[in-house]
Amino acid sequence: MNTKMRAALTVEKQVAIALWKLATPDSYRSVGNHFGVGKSTVGAAVMQVAHAIKDLLISSVVTQGNVQVIVDGFAAMGFPNCGGAIDGTHIPILAPEHQAGEYINHKGYFSIVLQALVDHKGHFTNINVGWPGKVHDARIFRNSGLFQKLQEGTLFPDQKITVGNVEMPIVILGDPAYSLMPWLMKPYTGSLDSSQELFNYKLSKCRMVVECAFGRLKVRWRSLLTRLDLSETNIPTVITACCVLHNICESKGETFMAGWEVEANRLAAGYAQPDTRAVRRAQEGTVRIREVLKTSFMTGQATV
Repeated sequence: MNTKMRAALTVEKQVAIALWKLATPDSYRSVGNHFGVGKSTVGAAVMQVAHAIKDLLISSVVTQGNVQVIVDGFAAMGFPNCGGAIDGTHIPILAPEHQAGEYINHKGYFSIVLQALVDHKGHFTNINVGWPGKVHDARIFRNSGLFQKLQEGTLFPDQKITVGNVEMPIVILGDPAYSLMPWLMKPYTGSLDSSQELFNYKLSKCRMVVECAFGRLKVRWRSLLTRLDLSETNIPTVITACCVLHNICESKGETFMAGWEVEANRLAAGYAQPDTRAVRRAQEGTVRIREVLKTSFMTGQATV
């Protein structure tokens, strides 16, 4: 609002302040000095812009899009009837005021987890933000709306292929932290034979898109690499806004400078990602899907 003391900040300046703060590890005071405003004004601008992005853009930017294009994209990378890759990443935060112990992850720092499903190009198609760092990826997934939609069969079209003599729906790909499901494939663990190694290679090659997406997200929005100095209620909104901005940058072909990764690696050095413990539960029918897929990769016939 305009006051006798000063004119209101324009929307353009608020957006510029927010983008600068999200894209750098700079303090509120430092950003304020760049733009000639106080640090409290920087904080207010960041949250107003983040809330606007979340409220107005997420439903149109973080979306599934054309499923067939995604399936074709993953098939070209080597995995048939795949609709996405899932993973979680830890965003470091300051010690929360309440239940701080729940936010300490296995690497010993406070964090909030971002779970994301991405398409073949590394665009986020579904995100879940806000679980404390102590919580295992598999539990976060099981309590997410994404899991419910996959379980009900409402996330993807009912598009099955036949592999060997088994019908396989559209699946997503995860790491060993997730449970093997009819619609979720994960790598074999333990001592592997050559066919299992080939299956793991093909799965890993496609699943890497989600790790790359997290990497690009954090390199562009480097505030996510240092401890976010926000309240627990505001942090998920800011992370969500960064995910929306990631999709916009990626879809518009925004410049991604290689030099950014040098600073990003330096900032991330103190906050290594926790190792996720493998989950071994699996349904009998699910094991069959993975087994026939493994065989089809060995014979060179993904579908019959």
